[in-house]
Amino acid sequence: MARFDTPDDVLECLWGYSASAALGAALELGLPWLLADAPLEGSAVAAALGIPLGRCGWWLQVLVRLGLLERRIDGYILTPGARRAIVESYAPDSWAFLAQEDRERLPVVVDLARRLVLPPGHSRLPEPLPDYVARMAVDPERARRFTRMLYDLHGPLAECLAAALDLAGVRRLLDLGGGSGVMSLALLRKNPALSVVVADIPAVCAEGRRIAREKGLEDRISFWEGDLLSGELPRGFGAVLECDVGVYDAGLLAAVRPALDEGGRFFVADLLPESEDDYPDRVLHWGFTGSLSGGDGARPTWLDLEEQLRAAGFEVAEVRPLIEGFRLLEARRGPGVPQ
Repeated sequence: MARFDTPDDVLECLWGYSASAALGAALELGLPWLLADAPLEGSAVAAALGIPLGRCGWWLQVLVRLGLLERRIDGYILTPGARRAIVESYAPDSWAFLAQEDRERLPVVVDLARRLVLPPGHSRLPEPLPDYVARMAVDPERARRFTRMLYDLHGPLAECLAAALDLAGVRRLLDLGGGSGVMSLALLRKNPALSVVVADIPAVCAEGRRIAREKGLEDRISFWEGDLLSGELPRGFGAVLECDVGVYDAGLLAAVRPALDEGGRFFVADLLPESEDDYPDRVLHWGFTGSLSGGDGARPTWLDLEEQLRAAGFEVAEVRPLIEGFRLLEARRGPGVPQ
């Protein structure tokens, strides 16, 4: 996070929006991969990407100042740190999709000082951010790109989760909102006797099936197409998993309980805060921008979720750390009927 010790610190943060936009454009246009292996002069970059030469020069200088690029005698090249962080981590289209998503959120923070004080529903508020699930339902290409991006993004978390979960004795697991299959596939590799049903919207499930075939595990994973908030889920599972979905609607929690066999376990992996004043950076970004488009951006704390689970008829066993700020909550289906 930024430090504010001098006036220049304040000015640097004020100007940060242009650096952020320059980085996002680099990811969307594929610049890191263009300059990953050999330097190019600014004129060659401009020609390759179809950018006017003068404008391209300013853009490249911003990216040098940001630390993405290095200017050498023979041209611009990606810095070693940027190569590790970008080129050697996720696929180009995963980065492009992440940058696109933030570009689409940018309008809600424009003219922020005036918009902060306006009441909800005021005509000068920006249009609400489109619901990303609804957008994917009508745009198969967006759903495909989103699903692939999440498969890239959550690879390390999936391996950590597979190592952390003791699924001895569990034969069937339901993965809520896990359409890319990244968590399920890691669990299948770790647990040879396990089979998984992934629940998600049809457009996301379609790409999840393709990924499962690519990984050679399509015979142990199936996909249930539906709305998680419809009130009905498939049944007969020894465990249910919800990882980085962030949906804790009372109706969903109530539907999870009958989906589990007696004594079955419900696992939640997420970035929930300890308190309302301690949001992780990613949650803070999405919650703040979401609040500016008509919602309140609210997300439960871990204690809130525990209370919701007990009300839905679960016995909370423990919450323990994973990686990247994620934590894992384990709850068991309690006996009887929830109050």
